[in-house]
Amino acid sequence: MAVCARLCGVGQSRRCRRRQRHNQQDQGSDSDMDEEEEERIVGKGRFDAGACGGPERGVAATAGPSDAYEYGSGRVNTGGFLDRTSTGPPHPQSLAELPPELLVEIFSLLPGTTLSNVALVCKKFRQLLKTETIWRRRCIEEFGMKEDLRKVEAGGVTSQDLYVKRVNPRVKSGRFMKLLPDYEHMEYRDVYTHLLHPYRHILGLWQPDIGPYGGLLNVVVDGLFIIGWMYLPPHDPRVEDPMRRRPLFRIHMMESNKATVECMYGHKGPHKGDIQTVKKDEFSTKCNQTDHHRMPGGRQEEFRTWLEEEWGRTLEEIFHEHMQELILMKFIYTSQYDNCLTYRRIYLPPAKPSDLLQPGLFKGTYGSHGLEIVMLSFHGTSARATKLTGDPNVPAGQLTLDVNLCRPVVLPDLEQQCNIEELSRLVMGVHEEVQREQEQKENGTSATVRCAAEGACGGSSTAEEMESDHGACSDSCDSSHSSRTNPETQPFVLPMGVMARNEEYPRTCRKCFYGTGLIAGHGFTSPERTPGLFVLFDKDRFGFIWLELKSFSLYSRLTDTLPHAHAPNLERFEAMLRNMQSWTS
Repeated sequence: MAVCARLCGVGQSRRCRRRQRHNQQDQGSDSDMDEEEEERIVGKGRFDAGACGGPERGVAATAGPSDAYEYGSGRVNTGGFLDRTSTGPPHPQSLAELPPELLVEIFSLLPGTTLSNVALVCKKFRQLLKTETIWRRRCIEEFGMKEDLRKVEAGGVTSQDLYVKRVNPRVKSGRFMKLLPDYEHMEYRDVYTHLLHPYRHILGLWQPDIGPYGGLLNVVVDGLFIIGWMYLPPHDPRVEDPMRRRPLFRIHMMESNKATVECMYGHKGPHKGDIQTVKKDEFSTKCNQTDHHRMPGGRQEEFRTWLEEEWGRTLEEIFHEHMQELILMKFIYTSQYDNCLTYRRIYLPPAKPSDLLQPGLFKGTYGSHGLEIVMLSFHGTSARATKLTGDPNVPAGQLTLDVNLCRPVVLPDLEQQCNIEELSRLVMGVHEEVQREQEQKENGTSATVRCAAEGACGGSSTAEEMESDHGACSDSCDSSHSSRTNPETQPFVLPMGVMARNEEYPRTCRKCFYGTGLIAGHGFTSPERTPGLFVLFDKDRFGFIWLELKSFSLYSRLTDTLPHAHAPNLERFEAMLRNMQSWTS
């Protein structure tokens, strides 16, 4: 009868009424739940879905009938009580409760250097970090690797370097086998762990320590190789030709757990080498098989081969006796460094919107010394060109050009430009004015210091004069910088009697400024700064007329892509420039 009454809605039994009152209390106020019961339920849910103490707890947190949370069902399992107020999946109580695919996506966004710490959290994280997607993304974003290891190609490496004849002892016959890693069994995790991460500190631009000659080394990731390319200027005097590259060393993976260093110098192919980190921003390379550098014809054959690579001609084709001496001297000096070299890091100059043109690396003509590489950077009211490659007169690391952007020079008409005396008069007039201002500033500074020491106040007029001079200079600089946004070209021609290695220079220019160039005797003796004219042709070319030498240098921008070469900040770049001068002084 009681059952029938409940079904028909006629009446309720005592047990049914008790259950109804209990449900009304649950629905009316969840906050009235017994605190001890609530703590027991939440504690059980956290324990079942706990962070990741081991494989059992870690796996059970994401799947299984005993889970505290049932994703997608809209219900929460709370130890026998059903919460009818929940309409969707609950919020995870810890990172380990997220689905594995979401954790993989999160881990792939982290820097590769932090993933080793993530693997120490629990077994679940350690297992997930074996996913190739994570390491593939790290290799691509941090080092610019290719999208697929099976499609990786080693650019700039000849087939002779990649193939070798292997002999099968069973049939006693040989076949050529490719000396490239086994892509089918290569994993991104091994590439990152054993190749890219251990040698990440040598990526970027470096200057080799080769006495006054210096150089430019660019270490890049090229396929499954890390290759150190020595950048060589074009053959003199073709300053606008692209740079030449020569591999000095390479690091690659022949096995899944080991990286091999090889020296690429010489003409017998790759051979054993070694790389050592000397200190921060400095490393050295060593060849373990220097016999690979020697040629059958001895030093004469080595010199002829080097001369053809360095200058693109034979010694008989170089008629200038002084140039022959300089070439022979460079070969003898640089040959001493074929087995061991030390490199110091250099950075590209940072750019600012107020710069006259984009700073960077340029190739320039330097008379009998051939083409050299300089770094153009801007420092307030001056533009400076620092040598990356040098010569016995002015070595690498020295400030070859210092241009005063507050001192523009207005060129006369073409007829007057052809007269070297007229150009010298204009530039020397600015030079004498700059020297007078420098002397007045030094005298004013000493007078101010003397007056301050004596307690006098008569130096106010000097300070006012210096302030007015500074304001005039700032106005001049602002007007000269505006030429970058509104360039106006004017005809330009070299004066008669000025020597130029390259006659194909531009015949129009945007701006000219007073500047000084560094000259010295052999061995960097008696160095001095001599006045000259800085000529801005366009965004990629500029020139400098050395009045005392009656010589013209043309500079053209180096357009190669140089990854991992930008300075972290301006302070690091300024410190690098100071260190470069100390390396060669």
